[in-house]
Amino acid sequence: MSAPSNRITATFDRLRRQGEKALIPYIMAGDPSLAETETLVVALEKAGADLIELGVPFSDPIADGPVIQKAAERALRTGTSLRGILQSVKSLRTKTQVPLILMAYYNTIMAMGEREFCDAAVRAGVDGVIIPDMPPEEADSLQRTSAEKGPCLIFLLAPTSTTARKAEVIKRTSGFIYYVSITGITGAKLRDQDSIKRNVCALQKKAKKPVAVGFGIATPDDARQIAAFSDGVIVGSALVRKIEELQHSPDLIHGVSRFTAGLKAALSGNGSK
Repeated sequence: MSAPSNRITATFDRLRRQGEKALIPYIMAGDPSLAETETLVVALEKAGADLIELGVPFSDPIADGPVIQKAAERALRTGTSLRGILQSVKSLRTKTQVPLILMAYYNTIMAMGEREFCDAAVRAGVDGVIIPDMPPEEADSLQRTSAEKGPCLIFLLAPTSTTARKAEVIKRTSGFIYYVSITGITGAKLRDQDSIKRNVCALQKKAKKPVAVGFGIATPDDARQIAAFSDGVIVGSALVRKIEELQHSPDLIHGVSRFTAGLKAALSGNGSK
């Protein structure tokens, strides 16, 4: 099963032709506000982001560490909802065509209804969705709908994933495979890079799909090392922490842009493995 080809596939294809690796920053939608999220998305693209993940705030984000949990709490306090985020994506599509991926817990999608969510996401201009608490073997219904209409359904694999789970994700995921570099929550430190490299390279060989690595990538040096063997790097907690630090500052956009540009610069020269 696969969703219709969209901006995600086109972006990875373009980067591969250019010998580049994807920078995929994650921010929490609605933190500090949805209006500022829209401004941040445009700034992230200008600073070098190739794809952008937008977190959908949820009251019980089991895969997220304290930095992203606090961002979700701030976003929920301002009234951020899935419908509001989709409206912001629709607004963003008048300003940018950067691939936009929602990271949402299943309860938020179930509350809207799978078919209505897929319809609304595609109409708004969402390219992909990552659901960290939905294992692939429980995704049949949503995957049928997303395969018919979009958006791409992107699954996660971890160092502890079984051979059977890897095969299932390779078969089901579209857009790219999200490889979780560590066992644990977002924001933990990156450790055994040799093991990450072995697992990612084995996945790439079997899947013939891009593999992007997330969790634990906090610095330009982290990004450079992971990009040496992956197809893209995902940076979340470090960026969300920067937004938290600058949320009341006029330097918010400039500071986030500078941080993102530093990550993108670190990926230069990592086009060949």
